[in-house]
Amino acid sequence: MSEAEVITRIENGVGRITLNRPKAIHALNRAMCEAMIEALQAWKADDAVSSVLIDHAGERGFCAGGDIRMIAESGAGDASEAKAFFHTEYQLNHLMFEYPKPITAIVDGIVMGGGVGISEPADVRIATERTTYAMPETGIGLFPDVGGGWFLPRLAGQTGVWLALTGARLKAADTVALGIHTHYVASDAVEALKADLMANPSDPKSVADRVSGDAGDAPLNAHREAIDRLFGFDRVEEIFAALEADGSEWALKQLSILKTKSPQSLKVSLRQIRLGAGMKSFADNMAMEYALGGRVVSTHDFQEGVRAVIIDKDNAPNWQPADISGVSDASVEALFAPLPQDQSWTPLA
Repeated sequence: MSEAEVITRIENGVGRITLNRPKAIHALNRAMCEAMIEALQAWKADDAVSSVLIDHAGERGFCAGGDIRMIAESGAGDASEAKAFFHTEYQLNHLMFEYPKPITAIVDGIVMGGGVGISEPADVRIATERTTYAMPETGIGLFPDVGGGWFLPRLAGQTGVWLALTGARLKAADTVALGIHTHYVASDAVEALKADLMANPSDPKSVADRVSGDAGDAPLNAHREAIDRLFGFDRVEEIFAALEADGSEWALKQLSILKTKSPQSLKVSLRQIRLGAGMKSFADNMAMEYALGGRVVSTHDFQEGVRAVIIDKDNAPNWQPADISGVSDASVEALFAPLPQDQSWTPLA
């Protein structure tokens, strides 16, 4: 493969985008987002392109997220580089969401954070037996951005809240059952799927329908009633209390997981999802997440979460406040305040 971190080309009527940063599990940086935007903008009015396919080189995974270390280093200063990255990344997410031609994403392997942001807007989202999906941001003091405020509350019941707060990892049977991914294709059939897509570039859904198989029984189904009952509150304190009062082994396990996450992030993420549920457009959601992201990256908990999980890898973050009771409503509200018009996020022209 070429040394470029994103490889773009047109093959048999398909605009192809291949993520090519395998050592970092294709973690996104600003240049990669810009390369994808440039290709997608060029293909919009190009009659030689009937649909778009996004995949990845190597076998380690589709995309493990964004360049978190860079974001943290920037957040420790004036956050300008982090904000510039978010601005571009969210423009890419929105461009894909509104794209006039069908997009297929082959999500083979790890897909987290920023990888979710460039696959969820696709019309056809293909999981394999190697797929592992998660939005693990509360574990590093962040929140499920890249459109999480739009996509998560639109999943069935309260599953989006559960996913956002716990950072739970799902395999294909669950992601397909929830509609996070639209089809299941075994990894050894992916190359045949791509060949079929090149032969039928204008209708990727019919190709995926023809090739897809059964992902199997969804383990999460056994807990869906409990998720809807225990995560349906607007305050994190109420979710904690409900889990404790339920007392089942599963509920107490969820509570113990939540108690390892950033209390600030739990409250921010729940508010983000509740606000996102009522938003009228994806662009409005991205503007909210941009204002929020630019502030959160400079907070103690994000800096500490990145230190604990990514830099020192001791997995022992010292959250401040250490308990949800210490996170005031006013401090959460301040993080969500709209930006002045000249600083706010806008979609691509």
